[in-house]
Amino acid sequence: MSVTTRRISTLAAVAASATLGMALATAAPAAAGPAAGSAGRVAWALAASATITPGVQMYTQGGQCTGNFVFTDKAAHVYVGYAAHCAGTGAATDTDGCRAASLPLGTAVTFTRGGSPVGEGTRLGGGKLVYSSWRTMDRLGTTHASTCDYNDFALVKVNAADRRKVNPSIPFWGGPTGIDTDGTAVGDRVYSYGSSSLRAGITLLSPKTGISLGDAPADGGWSHPLYTVTPGIPGDSGSAFVSADGKAVGTLSTLGLAPLPLSNNIGDLAQELAFAQKHSGIPGLRLVKGTEPFSPIL
Repeated sequence: MSVTTRRISTLAAVAASATLGMALATAAPAAAGPAAGSAGRVAWALAASATITPGVQMYTQGGQCTGNFVFTDKAAHVYVGYAAHCAGTGAATDTDGCRAASLPLGTAVTFTRGGSPVGEGTRLGGGKLVYSSWRTMDRLGTTHASTCDYNDFALVKVNAADRRKVNPSIPFWGGPTGIDTDGTAVGDRVYSYGSSSLRAGITLLSPKTGISLGDAPADGGWSHPLYTVTPGIPGDSGSAFVSADGKAVGTLSTLGLAPLPLSNNIGDLAQELAFAQKHSGIPGLRLVKGTEPFSPIL
């Protein structure tokens, strides 16, 4: 079924309007699932005092998104993931990552706290865009519609001076405990943490729990539609979703209107990361497990 779509990142110019977008598309399989790694040689900040974590607000030339997971590589560099469309330069309705325009690699990204429709809040640190699935698919000439629609993943390399501020644990929930590689079934519980600036610094609604609507057969495992209380809104784009055992399932990409009103659609992290491992040029790229145990208390 053809459905109008919209990404759910937010730009400073449209944040105050809080316009909710729409989604749903098709996708294709990727390489075998990636393996989750340990911290390697990186010394993480204590979870209680870390300021750059999954769920951090990330600003890219005025556009605000939410960080999902922390990653590292063979050289112990540190990365925070978010949605590739957060660095897009087209309209909010652009969902074909193979054709949409994006900012160049090397673009500065700021980690912040307390961003709102009237300001970007407190600067916590910085980094630069070093990988974008959208730019990569354009470079490779990818044309498969489902891959183009749901491979919505980017990496920001944390500045060396700010790595001491990073902890890989998801606020409120803990984890991730690894990577989910078998998708979701109808009724599976999922957990997330969003940091939309449209909430004006109110974090009470940042932790979310929800229910999977099952994997759409046509998507080839690339997308997982689901409902959460409350649904993700502009600014939550890119945020992490984990399963009932704390494994990383996906990253928030779109908000659906039909046929599943106010549902969210998340890109499959196992496939997004496998694609990045193959094409990013980052040796040893891997997810970092949380230092705090996963605790689904809601």
